[in-house]
Amino acid sequence: MRMLSALAAVTVISVFAAAAGAEDAAVAGELTLEMPTVHCLGVRWVVAGDANRNARIFLDYRKAGEGEWRRGMALFRTTREALEDKPPEGSTLYAGSLLDLEGETLYEMRLTLDDPDGGGRQTVLSARTAGEPVAPEPLRTLYVAPGDGGGSGSADDPFRGLAAADAAAEPGDLFLVGAGSYPATFTVTKSGEPGRPVIYRALGEGEALIEGPAAEGSERGISTSDVHDVWFEGLGVRRVRYGIVAHRSQRIVMRRCYVREVDYAFTATNNEPLTEGFFLSDNVLEGPSTWPRTKGIEGARAFQISGRGHEVCFNRISGFADGVDTFGSSECSAIDIYNNDISEMTDDGIEADYSRHNVRVFRNRLTNCFQGISQQPVYGGPVYIFRNAMYNIVVEPFKMHTAGQDLTSGFLLFHNTIVKQGMPLFVYTGVRVNNVITRNNLFVGTASAYAMEFTSPMEICDFDYDGFAGGPFERFAKWNSVQYDTFEEFAAESPVENHAVLVAADGLFESGVTAPSDAAEQFAVSRNDLRLSADSGAVDRGERIPNINDGFTGEAPDLGAYEAGQPLPHYGPR
Repeated sequence: MRMLSALAAVTVISVFAAAAGAEDAAVAGELTLEMPTVHCLGVRWVVAGDANRNARIFLDYRKAGEGEWRRGMALFRTTREALEDKPPEGSTLYAGSLLDLEGETLYEMRLTLDDPDGGGRQTVLSARTAGEPVAPEPLRTLYVAPGDGGGSGSADDPFRGLAAADAAAEPGDLFLVGAGSYPATFTVTKSGEPGRPVIYRALGEGEALIEGPAAEGSERGISTSDVHDVWFEGLGVRRVRYGIVAHRSQRIVMRRCYVREVDYAFTATNNEPLTEGFFLSDNVLEGPSTWPRTKGIEGARAFQISGRGHEVCFNRISGFADGVDTFGSSECSAIDIYNNDISEMTDDGIEADYSRHNVRVFRNRLTNCFQGISQQPVYGGPVYIFRNAMYNIVVEPFKMHTAGQDLTSGFLLFHNTIVKQGMPLFVYTGVRVNNVITRNNLFVGTASAYAMEFTSPMEICDFDYDGFAGGPFERFAKWNSVQYDTFEEFAAESPVENHAVLVAADGLFESGVTAPSDAAEQFAVSRNDLRLSADSGAVDRGERIPNINDGFTGEAPDLGAYEAGQPLPHYGPR
């Protein structure tokens, strides 16, 4: 069963503190565990002192009961200027996640604050990952058929219409919704309870249709705002502007639903009080946008969410401006976006915009998208973006613009593969990009001015061990206004990418796929198979990153989204 409260999952096992020494010594402050998800655990730790910024916080972990600790990534030191939720003056916020964990499993997390100037501290926490929502044995099983009121809810005398079902709903009820048409808007007024949700489940997936009139769509298909513990399974929604609206709600499940002929499939952007704990999986969402982009930025979004503890996973999304967007609010943290199959996006495949801390975007497949994954802006981070496969991205694979603000800061790009026409990596903005780490990405393009061009001031950025292929490129790179004519000059003389590699594009991928010659073409999603050939120059050229590529084969991790010889992950509905 899905974990309901981050606080309920935490136990402090032990604390060791070393005496503070010099004036620069670190002083441990508030420690916060994020709301857990199925595969990730996040933590934040405020540290005072450390004026010379040489402290580090190491993170080790193990399953409860195991003897040996495993190393995770050290916590990420955020940039104070970028934070919306600033710690006390003179303090630094560190944050970080454990990734790709097993669901419903108790872990121990050992955090070690280490400062050469003194003030070290070690803390061990116990935290349990969440589980995918599993429907409990229903208190009552009731039936619904199309109609306009009445019925007792029995199989022989079902409730007529969803409003009649909602009026009778109690926590723990399972409503089996029969095939047919149900008029929009279905407004949910009754909540369930933690562990006893109210469930609306279609008897035949997609056959129970909540829909607006054929001539003119209604505003909403399902309105489930200001409620909690309500699930929707297998329902169809169409011919409305907003498929499902879930403002200010908690623990909403949307699973195996079919949403078509809408502008917005699922929206939860009004976040006061806090939205949390959504599980949005295995849905098919089809929007109104057509490929290639002809209308500029359209007002069409598949998922728009904010709050904390949400998971958006295993969805098939096509024909919107954006596939999955995070949204600004007082909290935009501990959100996971993974294993989605996204295509024909006329703006961004995924937006991690307005993220604060421990947002994770991983194992998604993006095909035919105007731009890839956006960070516009990130408020301190970290935002983890790893093992995403992107084919036919028209403009920027990673949009590091700042939406009128001066600074985006705090994201990590690991093991992504990008194959596109033209320049494979560039960012065109005049404002600052700060505190970015890249490792083991693979960028493949065609003829262009550069392989890599950044017009923005890049501050405290650590780019290295990435691979580049394709071309020909007139010059190789431009970084902080300095041009580098050749790859060799760039790798030897620039402040970044000193361990980058230039690999041959021919025979790079096992599928034989090559970079697109025409970005306006709508390529089949099946073309997006970017697994490396065994003899590719990208094999064994990456850097070891704890908890990111522990399972690599060969002498070193491979570049890009996949380790050579491994099967494709499952993308889209299971």
